[in-house]
Amino acid sequence: MKKKILVVEDEEGLRLLYKEELEAEGYEVLTAGNGREAIQQLETGRPDLVILDIVMPVMDGMEALGRIVGKERKVPVILNTSYSRYQEDFMSWAADAYVTKSADLTELKKKIGELLGKGKAR
Repeated sequence: MKKKILVVEDEEGLRLLYKEELEAEGYEVLTAGNGREAIQQLETGRPDLVILDIVMPVMDGMEALGRIVGKERKVPVILNTSYSRYQEDFMSWAADAYVTKSADLTELKKKIGELLGKGKAR
């Protein structure tokens, strides 16, 4: 069974990059452009892990995180943001990991592997 990852990112270029890179790693990838879409995808798509941007329109990542954790506590969430200042609040939030955005997805992929319990999805 392929592991399913939900990528929540308002920048379309990054969303596509993550989708391509993670599919190449053997994951099934769902995408959402904001927190509200993420909540809908969570209910319909049943992802195994969520990668969540923080600064987004409609519903930001912090609000979405609260709702995701409220609905699906067992789904690991990686906060993925350009803004390191959120890392200070991060401990008070229920995210499982915090990754600073980069075009190099090595750190993100490593965290995904750790949280999903194996190195590769294949």
